[in-house]
Amino acid sequence: MSSIDWRDPLQLQAQLSPEERAGAEAAARFAREALSPGIRAAYRDEHFDRALVRQFGQLGLFGLTLEDHGCPGGSHLLYGLVARAIEGVDSAYRSLLSVQSSLVMYPIHRFGSPEQRSRYLPELAGGRLLGAFGLTEPDHGSDPGGMHTRARRGDDGSWRLSGTKTWISHAPIADLLLVWARDEEDRINGFLVERDTPGLSTPAIDGKLSLRASPTGQIALDDAPVPEARRLPGASGIKAPFACLSKARYGICWGTMGAAESCWHAARDYVLEREQFGRPLAANQLVQRKLADMQTEIALGLQAALRLGQLLDAGESPHEAVSLLKRNNAGKALDIARQARDMLGANGISDAYPVMRHMLNLETVNTYEGTHDVHALILGRWQTGIASF
Repeated sequence: MSSIDWRDPLQLQAQLSPEERAGAEAAARFAREALSPGIRAAYRDEHFDRALVRQFGQLGLFGLTLEDHGCPGGSHLLYGLVARAIEGVDSAYRSLLSVQSSLVMYPIHRFGSPEQRSRYLPELAGGRLLGAFGLTEPDHGSDPGGMHTRARRGDDGSWRLSGTKTWISHAPIADLLLVWARDEEDRINGFLVERDTPGLSTPAIDGKLSLRASPTGQIALDDAPVPEARRLPGASGIKAPFACLSKARYGICWGTMGAAESCWHAARDYVLEREQFGRPLAANQLVQRKLADMQTEIALGLQAALRLGQLLDAGESPHEAVSLLKRNNAGKALDIARQARDMLGANGISDAYPVMRHMLNLETVNTYEGTHDVHALILGRWQTGIASF
C-alpha cells in the first residue's frame, strides 16, 4: 500500500517551504486550540468573542501579505494556508481574517495616505481595532456600481455621507468602517468612518441561519460628517473596491477547501464507525465512491489554490483567475458538505458534528463576494470579450 498520506494525495505539504509549513502548522494549532473548542456554542448562541480579534493580531495573522506599519509582509501562499486552517473550524473566523486583512487593511495600505496608514494599520494589525467593509446595499448586491450612498462636500471641506449598506460583516461592533459612496461628480470614493461619528448607526441583522458566529448588520448614514483626512486619496472608481474583493476572494479559494476537508474527514470517520446490516457503512461501494469524489475535488482544489498563490506572489495573476477558483472551490466545497451531511444520515443535522454548520456557512460563502453565477459571467466576458451583465 502507498505510504503517501490519503489526506494529501498530491503531496501539497512537500511543495511548501519550511517557513510556509511552520506558518500553516501554527495557524492549525491556533485553530485547534483557540477557535475549535468554542465554535459549537458560538454558532448556537450567535456569539462573537471579541477577544479572538486580539489573538489573531498577536499571532500576526491580520494583513499577512502587507509590509510595514506592523504588518508581517508574508506571501499570498502563506495567507492562503492560514485561511484554510481557520475555515477548517468555521467560515465566520475566516471571514474575520478576510474582512480585516483584505477588505479594510489592504485598501488603506494601497489607497490610503501616509497618515492613514500610520494611524490605522498598526491598530488593525494588532487586533486593537476591528474593521468592516461597506459596499453592498439593500438594492445593489451583485451590482455595486449602482450604489445610492452619497458623499456631499460641505463648505468646510469635509464630507457628509448618507445612505445604507447591508449584510456587512462586523458592522454592529466594528471600530472602523470603510464605506464606499458616490460624490457629486458620480465618482466612487472610500471613506474611513469611525465608530463615534454622528449620524452613524449599525443595527444588527437577526435570524441568520448561516455564519452565526459572525456579527452581521447594516451601516446607516444620516448626513454623517467625515473629514477629508479620512477619504482614501488613491481610491477613485469602482475598480478600487473590486481590487479589495479580489484579495478577499483569494482567501476564500483556500478557506473553502479547509471547510470541505473538515466535512470529508468527519464523513470518513463516521462511515468507518457506523455499522448497518452487520458491517461498517464504509464497506459499501457507494460510500467509498463519495469519499473518492471528496478526496479528488479537495486535492485538485488545493493544487489550484497553491498555483494561484504562486502567481499572485509573482504579480502574474489576472483577477479572472481568482474568479475561476473562488467559483470552483466554493461550489465544490458546498457540494462536499451536502454530500457529507447525507452520509451522516439523521446525525448529519446535529451540531455534535461540524458538517451541517459548514454546509450552512458555505451557502453564504458561495454567495458573497460574487455569486457562483456572477463569477461565471466574469469568466464568460474574459473568454468572449462580451459583457453579459
